[in-house]
Amino acid sequence: MNIRAERKKLAAIVTEYRPDSHADVILGRLLSQFGYEPQIDVVALYLDQEPPNDLGREAARINGIPIYASIGEAIAAPHVELPVDGVLLIGEHGDYPWNEKRQKLYPRRRFFEETFRALDHLGLAVPIFNDKHLSYRIEDTEWIYREITRRGLPFLGGSSIPHTPQVPSYPSKRLKKAKEIFVISWLGIESYGFHGMEVMQAAAEQRDGGETGIHSVQALEGRSVWAAMDRGEVPKELMIEALRTVSGSLPGHPRDHVDVPVLFIIEYCDGMRGYVLQLQRFVKEWALAFRGADGEITAARCESGWERPYSHFEKLTKQIEQMILTGHSSVPAERTFVTSALINLGMESLHTGKKLLASQLRSIRYSPVEVFGVNPIK
Repeated sequence: MNIRAERKKLAAIVTEYRPDSHADVILGRLLSQFGYEPQIDVVALYLDQEPPNDLGREAARINGIPIYASIGEAIAAPHVELPVDGVLLIGEHGDYPWNEKRQKLYPRRRFFEETFRALDHLGLAVPIFNDKHLSYRIEDTEWIYREITRRGLPFLGGSSIPHTPQVPSYPSKRLKKAKEIFVISWLGIESYGFHGMEVMQAAAEQRDGGETGIHSVQALEGRSVWAAMDRGEVPKELMIEALRTVSGSLPGHPRDHVDVPVLFIIEYCDGMRGYVLQLQRFVKEWALAFRGADGEITAARCESGWERPYSHFEKLTKQIEQMILTGHSSVPAERTFVTSALINLGMESLHTGKKLLASQLRSIRYSPVEVFGVNPIK
């Protein structure tokens, strides 16, 4: 492989690389697919699994990239003269087991453990990108976050959806006094629910003073969702306004179509409340509505672009590159920790049927780097 010495080098660690996987639409762009012109070079690849429709072997062959048998070897990349400048972790998709809490057991902690071990051995402190949440276990989420912050590593994680444009657009200053934020989400409770948590938190952190802590998380499922709404405990008007912005939704009220909705309720320490409603296939995109201190409701959808090659991943890929190039992330590591813990606690609450105190998040304090819904990278 002819690697230009002046370009930054990246090791890619993925669970599987098959059509329409996150490895396909992120790593594929970094390999000059989909009309994308990368600014960095992928020099080493690790594939945890190779399904029958694997794309990784052929992509590596075409681009002259070695596939290594271990994460440590891929990060060491002994075939290149200089050390890698960053690590890409895509622990999404693949044939992994599920637990009783309806969580897919992706090996994200193992990916981090082996990455940290390799970096320590090489004496490196390079930026890391992690696709989606940190782990399915709250203990692992806390451990990974502690290790990232202890090492002072530039880090970008989470979802691509908060980086999409808000349609219709609105002045970001409206979020400064937000009292309630309601997010419409869909499909997988954990996998897509995490995207919903990210949309909610990306909006919540914009309020005056930034994020100042989260008190509790509660999950409702099935008829209890509509019952809570009928009792006035959940703001139905915010749901309705968010749905108005969504294209292609089914006619009527979602209760007429969604057999088993799931609602996550988040109480913040400053009194704000957040809601993430999972509506299965009733909608096909994310939307939010929020109420300001004056009672005014603002609503918008996340313009994600759901046709291949999925434009929202192009924006995320640009942000990955910018972090590798500059050593600075557009997303605070604290947000990824918060949203990872929220989906962890949310799935635990769903499993136990109990409201859970978010002790891990009571003392979290941080401010956003970018304005929600605005992508500064052109």
